[in-house]
Amino acid sequence: MEGARGARGVTLSLWGLLLLGNVRQELVSAAPARASPEVLSGVGQFWHITDLHLDPTYHITINRTQVCASSKGVNASNPGLFGDFMCDSPYKLILSALKYMKDSGQQATFMIWTGDSPPHVPAKELSTKIVIDIIGNMTSTIRSFFPGLQVFPALGNHDYWPQDQLPASVSEVYSAVADFWKPWLTDEAVSTLRKGGFYTQTVQPSVTSPPLRIISLNTVLYYVPNNVTLNMTDPANQLEWLEQVLEMALQNNEKVYVIGHVPVGYLPFVRNTTAIRGYYNERLIEIFRRYSNVIAGQFFGHTHRDSIMILLDKKGKPINSLFVAPAVTPVKSLRQVDSNNPGVRLYQYDPFSYSVLDLWQFYLNLTEANMKNESDWKLEYVMTKAYGIEDLKPESLHGMEYKYLSSPETQNPATFENSSALVIVKKMIEVWASIHISTT
Repeated sequence: MEGARGARGVTLSLWGLLLLGNVRQELVSAAPARASPEVLSGVGQFWHITDLHLDPTYHITINRTQVCASSKGVNASNPGLFGDFMCDSPYKLILSALKYMKDSGQQATFMIWTGDSPPHVPAKELSTKIVIDIIGNMTSTIRSFFPGLQVFPALGNHDYWPQDQLPASVSEVYSAVADFWKPWLTDEAVSTLRKGGFYTQTVQPSVTSPPLRIISLNTVLYYVPNNVTLNMTDPANQLEWLEQVLEMALQNNEKVYVIGHVPVGYLPFVRNTTAIRGYYNERLIEIFRRYSNVIAGQFFGHTHRDSIMILLDKKGKPINSLFVAPAVTPVKSLRQVDSNNPGVRLYQYDPFSYSVLDLWQFYLNLTEANMKNESDWKLEYVMTKAYGIEDLKPESLHGMEYKYLSSPETQNPATFENSSALVIVKKMIEVWASIHISTT
């Protein structure tokens, strides 16, 4: 399909200052073509999957308006065994992603799964039971491929019915997912999950590594379309709980990974717009700044775009890295010019400081897979090699941002646009430095 990219759409962002965009083709092409990552001695790894969006209605039929409910009556573009760019994921696509991850031979110590299992369909076509059944299906499918792997899930805005309206108290969905995810979580984590859709838990990747604390936030409580939590100061008391957990981690000398579905900061496809309400965005940024020496990384989904943000302190110093992974689903709206191919991601980290060292982005060429009736997942890029940086610590990413701003190409937008079909726009907004790179 013309306009389809890899899992690409990389957005670089400085928090308080947002940095958004697509990876330049030349840089991505420079990434090694190896089928699997080089694992350095003493380096840990973990998988990140997000936005599976299973569409159980997907099927091949002559009438392309009826291929999938998630196309909402629009003609499917070129439907095949592994899906279509106008549709959410058929089960076959999700199976191929998980099989590739399993067969890759990578020694991951855990996986994060940042939400959104049900499809993008009108509310009347779903129900609480259907949503729960789909989340249960995806949970059991992941467990069947990775029976011994520790998985840390987070709830997305589609993991509820009606979508986006996740409540600040107990619910049927919270109770169901707590039961589904019991094999992965402690009793304490299950307890807070039942009450508000969030939890914390530690994992020790090896006997020589210190424990790492995972904080799984229910950021949908702060999502702009969530009318249930409108005008609440602290839905489900999650902000108070977050501060308590981070303070405990500080006192215990723990490092923390924060995971969630809807990210803080600006969206990668619109200007100066946050996905979560401004008040909550500011509260979270203030908390993350205060505990930046505890938080070693943040990981989200939701946008379906490959994005990176950098949190700055009030003096402009880079203090935290945030990563938004691209989706497994290839779906796009009719108005979008292009879409992402399905993607999954592997991170590499320091097993003592838990600093993020690198990421390996994999993708499936959907058009090719449908033509051949077989999936051939490939390495798209390696972050450090594609951008010529040492690691993914905030200082390195911050340096990369200024490298691009000082590049001769970025000083002449017309030349840059003509040469690579990308545009860089810099906008300074208070403490957010933003690079916005978008297709034209």
